[in-house]
Amino acid sequence: MPTPKQMEANTAAVGKNVPPVRTPGPGDEMPAEYWQAVLDDPRADAGRRTTGPSIRTQRLSNIQRHLLRVACRRCGRTVEIQKADAIRLAGSQAVWKDVGQRLLDDCSGPAVTKRMAAGPRSSSRRRHRSVA
Repeated sequence: MPTPKQMEANTAAVGKNVPPVRTPGPGDEMPAEYWQAVLDDPRADAGRRTTGPSIRTQRLSNIQRHLLRVACRRCGRTVEIQKADAIRLAGSQAVWKDVGQRLLDDCSGPAVTKRMAAGPRSSSRRRHRSVA
C-alpha cells in the first residue's frame, strides 16, 4: 500500500502528462475515424433491400401482397385496401401507383367506389403526395 506522500505525488502527476482533449461540438467537423466506423458498420447496408421492381410500378395482378397501403407525405393520411377490392375497382392491369394516388385523392367515405368508376378527374384539386 502506498504511503500518503506517494499517493499525493501520483495524484499530482496524473494530470500533468496528459494533454487536454477538447470535446467536439455540434459545429465542429467529425473526425475521419468516426465516418470510417460508420461506413464499416455492417448495419449500414442493412436497410431496404429490394430484389425486384418497386411495388409502385407494378400492375395489381403482379403484386403478391394481400393488403395494399398508401400514405400521403403531406397530410399523413393512410389508406389501406385489399388487393381484391383494388382489382374490382380499377382493374387487374391498373398500376398500383395510380390506384393509390386516386384512393388518396378520393378517399372520404363510401362514395369512393362511385368516384373510382367515374373515370379521370380534373387536376384542379390539390393532389396528395403518395408513398407506397
